[in-house]
Amino acid sequence: MNNLQTDCYHVIKVFNNNVLLVHQNGEEKILFSKGIGFGKHQGDMLPTDTKADKVFTMQNQNNFNSFKNLISSVDSNIIGLCEEVISMISDELKEPLNEKIHVSLTDHISYTIKRLMENNIIENPFLVETETLYKREFSIAKKAVMMLEERLNIMIPDEEVGFITLHIHSARNEGKLSNTIKYAFLSNTIIEFLEDELNIEIDKQSLDYARFLTHIRFAIERILNNNPIKNDLIAAIKKQYKVSYNLAERVSEIIENELFLNVVEDETAYIAIHIEKFRNAPKKN
Repeated sequence: MNNLQTDCYHVIKVFNNNVLLVHQNGEEKILFSKGIGFGKHQGDMLPTDTKADKVFTMQNQNNFNSFKNLISSVDSNIIGLCEEVISMISDELKEPLNEKIHVSLTDHISYTIKRLMENNIIENPFLVETETLYKREFSIAKKAVMMLEERLNIMIPDEEVGFITLHIHSARNEGKLSNTIKYAFLSNTIIEFLEDELNIEIDKQSLDYARFLTHIRFAIERILNNNPIKNDLIAAIKKQYKVSYNLAERVSEIIENELFLNVVEDETAYIAIHIEKFRNAPKKN
């Protein structure tokens, strides 16, 4: 617990009963604690013996400006609820999150709520891939959706769990949401390509599927970081798995066209091994 024994906190905005935006010593901070906002109003000063579970200060000026814009355009209760969700996520992971999540996730959730209120359909083509790649984050995202449903009294589709998962994963990786989405997009594109070419439906619950997506995820990271993998069995794989290797070359082309980077032959050979497993898997009834 943080004991607020320094200069008084001046209340700027009351988001809800549990979250306040305050000013102290030239800094704006978010205070989070159950009941801390009850009965508070803009301009109030918090007593020096007030306690808060969490005190958060945004360090990046761009993030701070974006958050201020959100405050002026999004309902205060939604912002407060999103801050409670973010606090829960951090507690579940037992680690700090990139501060950008206070902007990106809040903006996303507020827009989603608006769409749901307007009865718009939410689609997520990466849902299965996201759950497979980021199991821990997906489980926490489910809890986040349950919080939102309970507090807002609305039904939120499973597709939204996938989107929140991506934001959580991004917040654990320096806020790089674009790379997180890139993994999911590429994985989805590759799976659809292989299903069409092999004329099969890949079992999304299988261990082979999970292993393949994990390989693609780390393959993308290796390619982006110019850290090529070594494969001493290229010649044998080409000879033994001709069909799968040809498909792997086309998968590598998909990756190259998306990343604008070269995929080494060693990587292609490993992809071929995974494709061969799909080719030989029992057909789904």
